[in-house]
Amino acid sequence: MAGLVADGAGRVPQTEVRVVSLSEASREDLVWCDGIALGSPTNMGSIAWEMKRWWDETAEPLWPKIDGKLGCAFSSSGGLAGGGELTCMTLLTVLMNFGFLVFGVTDYVATGQTLHYGAVCAGLPRAEPDKEACRRLGRRLAEWVQVLVCNRPALGPSHAELRKTP
Repeated sequence: MAGLVADGAGRVPQTEVRVVSLSEASREDLVWCDGIALGSPTNMGSIAWEMKRWWDETAEPLWPKIDGKLGCAFSSSGGLAGGGELTCMTLLTVLMNFGFLVFGVTDYVATGQTLHYGAVCAGLPRAEPDKEACRRLGRRLAEWVQVLVCNRPALGPSHAELRKTP
């Protein structure tokens, strides 16, 4: 999923993208970014304990220094009713506690499939709508960074030519 989110973000001009796994992530990565797409596997309807620990221990000293960055979430669960949206909501709550501005995406990527709280999949994203949900999330993050951080409104979501209704 992270690779597809990165692919979507990379489609927005003048956007630099890094994909960093949790085991490799550092405080410097968080300081460097203007926006973050935060992903976690769903574990019993919530984020993985390793993710919670990283924010509690590694990111905690940055708490006042990263206020105002942009963030969104994605998650994969074992099944369709596995709690992926709950996991995304938890990730968004973590980001909000650090002062991130978070957003949802109202676009539909297929009939009846939108990503209000983030991109969610059951297992790997195999079907095209699941893949497009990931790409759309990344693209929207990059668009909002371009508008709100880089002051480039022409690269914002209102100028994107993407399917937005079912």
